[in-house]
Amino acid sequence: MNMQESSRLIIGLRAKGWTDTQIADFILYIESGDERYKPQPDKKDEK
Repeated sequence: MNMQESSRLIIGLRAKGWTDTQIADFILYIESGDERYKPQPDKKDEK
């Protein structure tokens, strides 16, 4: 992913209401595969 794509990803996630910490953790998960950074579903999204 190049810098322009990375920037668009961050801007899009901010627009969806993600915090900077959630965004950073998500990027860490994508790059490392480390499960501790894997996004968890919001309680409101669970049915």
